[in-house]
Amino acid sequence: MPFTDREILETIRMIELETLDVRTTTLGINLLDCADPDMESACEKIYTKIVHHARNLVEVANSIGEDYGVPIVNKRIAVTPIALVAAASASDDLVPFARALDAAAEAVGVDYIGGFTAYVQKGYTRVDEALMRSIPEALAQTARVCSSIALASTRAGINMDATVDFARAVKRTAELTADRGAIGCAKLVCFANAVEDNPFVAGAHIGIGEPETVINVGVSGPGVVRSALERLGPEANLLAVAETVKRTAFKVTRVGELVGREAARRLGSTFGIVDVSLAPTPAVGDSVADILELIGVDRTGAPGTTAALALLTDAVKKGGAMASSSVGGLSGAFIPVSEDRGMIDAVRDGALSLAKLEAMTAVCSVGLDMIAVPGDTSVATLVGIIADELSIGVVNSKTTAVRVIPVPGLGPGETVEWGGLLGTAIVQDPGAFSCATLARRGGRIPAPLQSYRN
Repeated sequence: MPFTDREILETIRMIELETLDVRTTTLGINLLDCADPDMESACEKIYTKIVHHARNLVEVANSIGEDYGVPIVNKRIAVTPIALVAAASASDDLVPFARALDAAAEAVGVDYIGGFTAYVQKGYTRVDEALMRSIPEALAQTARVCSSIALASTRAGINMDATVDFARAVKRTAELTADRGAIGCAKLVCFANAVEDNPFVAGAHIGIGEPETVINVGVSGPGVVRSALERLGPEANLLAVAETVKRTAFKVTRVGELVGREAARRLGSTFGIVDVSLAPTPAVGDSVADILELIGVDRTGAPGTTAALALLTDAVKKGGAMASSSVGGLSGAFIPVSEDRGMIDAVRDGALSLAKLEAMTAVCSVGLDMIAVPGDTSVATLVGIIADELSIGVVNSKTTAVRVIPVPGLGPGETVEWGGLLGTAIVQDPGAFSCATLARRGGRIPAPLQSYRN
């Protein structure tokens, strides 16, 4: 479908005045053929293959940005879950694999590489356990590696034993990176119904059904949607609001697919999907919270916020589906608290609590994202926070995730600064009561009745 002159002019305005950008161009690389009984050989193969395929990624992305005038903010890599690749080596310490990933990412100049990953929703293999144990050291010793664990799915239920282990890994990662505000935890996420073509970190990785290499693009446009709703005004009804968001998401998606297909062509790769997610940044005017307030709530977190977010997420998905047959990833609206200036202000003003955030995740496109909690939060409480969020995904057959950061030395209401896209977090209060007995029981929360769909 060719671009019209009007679309081109609208896109120029969105880029220049409304902070439209391609948030990430992510190159997926299949590493299954790098498996080797000798761990050192496997790591060498991983490094060599990544550098070979990704050596021109940054240059190509920059050249596309210059040619089309579209900012491409991040260039990233996603790989096959390392638990699958490392299984042949029989090693109990997978940190060397993380270091190989980190070295390759540094060599090609990308900001993050995702795929230190395992799927354990129904149980552990030996290598899954090894990867889980290796997470804290792997994230403490690397700068660019991101890790994700699939703990639950609608078809399997929730692996509570693995959830406890994950919570312990979060705590240990926070301790090992305490001097940097527990930043290691910002590179660690768990999922229900994990998506295998997600271009966004920390959950980026590619599934076993993906091509040898694939380009997945994540576009963003909170500023574009905000401007469109400002022009619409407060008197329009909610159907008009939804239609405005849908039309705006259509235009944003078209830009993303153009960039993705051109990047795939120049790299000799395959175009995969465009993820149409409203991904905020700490920059003024680039906030999902601002959009929710334009829809009609006084402050994000007020009554009506979940309904406004449901409208927004649905309209974004519909606009994306109209624009492209290759919409994938998570697609919808992200609510990472530390990365959204409006969300930060809402927490500071007491409008947005951890409980309200959990309710909002029932209708957004991911889950509890970039949530800071006190450093002395117990493992059992972390297990409860994670299990609650995963349950929303399991019961509703949607992807939900948790990226929680226990910041050593800080308590509720205090602030941690990470800078850049990670932004600023106000430490949330998880409450005075625990779920130690629930966490201690272990086992698996069974799959819900709606999982039987064949």
